[in-house]
Amino acid sequence: MFCPNCKAEYREGFTKCADCEIELVDKLPEEDNTDYEIDPDIIFVEILRTGNLVDLAFIKSILDSKGINYFIKGEIMQNIRPVDPAILMVEQSEAEKAIKLLKNVKLTYSQFSFKK
Repeated sequence: MFCPNCKAEYREGFTKCADCEIELVDKLPEEDNTDYEIDPDIIFVEILRTGNLVDLAFIKSILDSKGINYFIKGEIMQNIRPVDPAILMVEQSEAEKAIKLLKNVKLTYSQFSFKK
């Protein structure tokens, strides 16, 4: 028996997940291991650098709300080595739009700067 949510395995006789409080299933569905192709024509450019995780979350919420394609280089490293800034990379075709959205945002990290 398995929890379809957290994927914990249970012995026979259990019917509900102790953590998720949902009904168990006999077996878990197959995971989709589809390989996704990366479009080599998409170019990402650096927009800004910051070392503040709160600022990153705020920036991400703004970009997500407008559907702007981005990634943050070094975001996970902020938890391990916060000395190095995280770098916001935006799809080149959306860079100008992203800059307009973010240029008047008041962030807490003082070394915030836009790249051209």
